[in-house]
Amino acid sequence: MRGTEKTVSTRDKILESSLRLFSRKGYLGATTREIAYEAGIAEVTLFRYFPSKEKLFEEVITTSSFLPALKGILPEIMDMPYKDALIVIAKKFLETLAKRKDLIKIMHSEIPRYPEKIHTIYHAFIDEMFKTLASYFTTMQKKSVLRRMDAEAAARAFLGMFFSYFTAEEFLMRKKYRSDNTEFIIQEFVKIFEKGTLK
Repeated sequence: MRGTEKTVSTRDKILESSLRLFSRKGYLGATTREIAYEAGIAEVTLFRYFPSKEKLFEEVITTSSFLPALKGILPEIMDMPYKDALIVIAKKFLETLAKRKDLIKIMHSEIPRYPEKIHTIYHAFIDEMFKTLASYFTTMQKKSVLRRMDAEAAARAFLGMFFSYFTAEEFLMRKKYRSDNTEFIIQEFVKIFEKGTLK
């Protein structure tokens, strides 16, 4: 049992240190040596858990992104009224983006310079996120709540609206909508999307 606890603890330390350093220095700037040092372990120990920097990065974006949060709330929202469910998804998405804004900012600034392997990992993760949300829309179509449409395109449109809002607020210095007004934006965007997708 102690060995299992140690394994989990070390893995978590590596992921936490990786998230901090990737957020500060980006994928290209953060080295596995620095990550290991920050985690309080030897670099060789890091590679026992993650055989490459690419695999480590993949695990960081998968575990610290919106995807696990989305998977976690899907069972809860299945029986909610459609509009309420959309509001829950939007709030959780914006909350996750706000927590990870440093990582998002640096990834977007250096993404043209990423190696092909990292592009593949990143796009596979994005596709899985859209497919996961699309599964919710497909379920609502089967329940005759939503009209016929491409569920994955709907997922891209829904998350895209809120990502654009987040980007304008955080990175383009458009601080027009803050605090209480974010609630207003969520309500308005959801209302627009709801009217366009209901059967």
